[in-house]
Amino acid sequence: MKQILITNDDGFESKGLLALVEALKPLGHVTIVAPTLEKSACGHSLTLTKPLHFVHLEENFYKLDDGTPSDCIFLSLNKLFSKEKRPDIVISGINIGSNMGEDITYSGTASAAMEAVLQGIPAIAISQVYTEHGKSIDEYGYALAQQSIATLVKKIFEGEFPLPPRKFLNVNVPPIPASECKGFKVTRAGNRLYGHHAEVHYNPRGKEYYWIGLPALGWMETKGHITDFEAINDHYVSITPVHLDMTSYDDINTLEEWL
Repeated sequence: MKQILITNDDGFESKGLLALVEALKPLGHVTIVAPTLEKSACGHSLTLTKPLHFVHLEENFYKLDDGTPSDCIFLSLNKLFSKEKRPDIVISGINIGSNMGEDITYSGTASAAMEAVLQGIPAIAISQVYTEHGKSIDEYGYALAQQSIATLVKKIFEGEFPLPPRKFLNVNVPPIPASECKGFKVTRAGNRLYGHHAEVHYNPRGKEYYWIGLPALGWMETKGHITDFEAINDHYVSITPVHLDMTSYDDINTLEEWL
């Protein structure tokens, strides 16, 4: 039986995580290791300054006490699995909200997939785009995301992972009913429009504090292959191949001449 390791960055009680487990249980033996607390936008961070603890919740389901998604994958692969029997694939999600464009660099969901491929395990990060503060998820649920991830994992298990080492698939699902989806679209990561929204508040003692707001789902119009933003806007499930080598190869000669 195929071994599937699942995590997320929304916490072990996330409805998206439970929907992912439900979708993948028919395809293999599922192990879940998720953060105790929400770790959205934590990036590819490991916890080095304090100890971490697995908390066993039920069979094959653990929460990692205040760990990050990257912690979950790193420790799971090294402590819950043997070198002889490692997971066949790691799936991170279903994230509540998009992970498109440069948001991939912030994303705890994507970072868990990064950690997996660094450890030599194929990985997929999957995110459910939503509208109106999650109203679309309340209306449509995770049916399309469940169908999409089950289709991709089944295809991988029946053949092979489509990318070479140290690369993962970043999947974003449009906020529409499954019946309205036009299928899969291979995309590149777009360029997101970022704001600088941070709300100012005051505690009961009058001390000022700030709450960073969520940016609007806007993107720059760019030439070239279709972007993840455009695919979602056109009612496709976006699949972006992502690699961890962040070298800007086009600029090597320019930089050498500059020096």
